[in-house]
Amino acid sequence: MRDLTPFSNRLSKNHRHLAKWAKRQDTECYRLYDRDIPEFPVIVDVYGASAHIQEVDTGWQIDEDSHAAWLDAIRQAVAEVLAIAVDDIALKTRRRQKGLAQYEKTGETGRERIVSETSRRFIVNLEAYLDTGLFLDHRNTRRVVGEHAAGKRFLNLFAYTGSFTVYAATGGAISSVTVDLSNTYQDWSRRNFELNGLDLSRHSLVRADVFRYLQDAAAADERFDLIVMDPPSFSNSKKMLDILDVQRDQQRLVDGAMALLAPGGVLYFSNNLRGFKLDPALAERYRVEDISAKSVPEDFRNRKIHQCFRVTAR
Repeated sequence: MRDLTPFSNRLSKNHRHLAKWAKRQDTECYRLYDRDIPEFPVIVDVYGASAHIQEVDTGWQIDEDSHAAWLDAIRQAVAEVLAIAVDDIALKTRRRQKGLAQYEKTGETGRERIVSETSRRFIVNLEAYLDTGLFLDHRNTRRVVGEHAAGKRFLNLFAYTGSFTVYAATGGAISSVTVDLSNTYQDWSRRNFELNGLDLSRHSLVRADVFRYLQDAAAADERFDLIVMDPPSFSNSKKMLDILDVQRDQQRLVDGAMALLAPGGVLYFSNNLRGFKLDPALAERYRVEDISAKSVPEDFRNRKIHQCFRVTAR
């Protein structure tokens, strides 16, 4: 088996720097390691007193026993550097998807943990799903939303577990609407709201297809001062009216959101599609600022993990 000393040394070096950095940022959650050394293609994220490891499939050929032993050694190295129990480390493999295949659940039940980020609290589950319940790469944009939400009407589209809404509401938003098609994620959002003491009479959850919601909200003449839209790259959910392809559908999505934006309002439009290209027609219709360089946090070596745009009316 490959000598793990270089991996352990890099983990230790990163931890000495990033643990102090995270404390200054008032967060318990951060990316510790992201394929820093090509021979160790894993991603390690810290969630409070736990860790989340993703093995990135490189196509290497290795027998199952050797692979299992290597993963156990990786897990043990992370436990030693972070001084946590091996049982507090979740381990997943990110395999290359073929065609349009998608999957979310891992088959494990997992256990929920509560973590803190800038005095907000969030429920995460490191085992049950491919994602954990809190996208760490959006930390900077969440903070911006919280800083500019006072007195605003806020709309969160493709809301996942509602973390942007938690920031907006605790930042002083007078009302919010949180839209997602998943019952699981809407329930998760509700529990995040309750965890942070939000008034559910002012911060509503709407289970809906975003395309349909945009149509209905425009017909009802609804208006919002601050909108966040972070769609998946692709979705073929049977619950949706149409298949979603963010590259193809970006005009429809942005136009629909901008139709709900009050004068002087701001839309933050983000996605994590590798190679995403903003349609020039959108830059002609609206003022579009690419803020990706600022929105990707310092702890992410992968500066292209997402693209984020600040969109306002011309």
